[in-house]
Amino acid sequence: VDALPSRPLAPDQQHRIGPTTRGVHHARAKDTHMLRRPARDLTRTFTRTFASSSSSAPRVSIERAADGVATVTLGRPEKLNSLDIDMFRAIRSAAVELAEDKGVRAVVVHGSGRAFCAGLDVKSINHPLHARANGRELLDRPDGAISNLAQDVCYLWRRVPAPVIAATHGVCLGGGFQIALGADMRIATPGCKFSLMEAKWGIIPDMGATVVLPELVPKDVATELIMTGRIFDGEEALRLGLVTRLAEEPLAEARRLASEIAARSPDSTAAVK
Repeated sequence: VDALPSRPLAPDQQHRIGPTTRGVHHARAKDTHMLRRPARDLTRTFTRTFASSSSSAPRVSIERAADGVATVTLGRPEKLNSLDIDMFRAIRSAAVELAEDKGVRAVVVHGSGRAFCAGLDVKSINHPLHARANGRELLDRPDGAISNLAQDVCYLWRRVPAPVIAATHGVCLGGGFQIALGADMRIATPGCKFSLMEAKWGIIPDMGATVVLPELVPKDVATELIMTGRIFDGEEALRLGLVTRLAEEPLAEARRLASEIAARSPDSTAAVK
């Protein structure tokens, strides 16, 4: 994970991961048994931020509860939590952090504001001054790594030993949908809008959907969703098997389910996953 200066302990029960500057290390999750560290004292709290020349606001925050449930919040609500380069870095760092934390029993991922995630921030990623550097960083895959940065935001949730539950509302599009597909379970509002929109831009959803989607639905259904890029709601997502259940308050329901699972044996849940 990116090297950071130490900060004093703080009482706000939040561990924040925000935008970083250049020189990002491509941290990768290793085998589960190698990632686990001694459990943290959950009665202590701390805050850490990733600074950026463009914004000091954290892109992602992690809140740890005493029962071992970690809530990951995508924190770019003014842009519907769309994915700029700083958001990619922060989500990867959050997933690696949680994969290494033996004290985490369950994880909930959700978006702040009106949406889970609206997908790629094309304007930011393709900014004339940064497009080439962004492309290299997103697509670079060091020798021996199984995924690049663009794919890490989906794939690395599968490397977290604890179960990961995505709570979606508003829109869950493109790369945002692929982040949710990387979770073990998904709880959505009935009206949440889903789509793999990459076909509209002449690309494929290779952040993770081409691997994960056929595990959840028949191949012909996956093919239709990818080829058309059509938008469908939470009701249809449930019928197709793409979400686990529906709830008017998906975050509250996801936290309830996470707390229930956290009370079970962590070895058992890790083995099932």
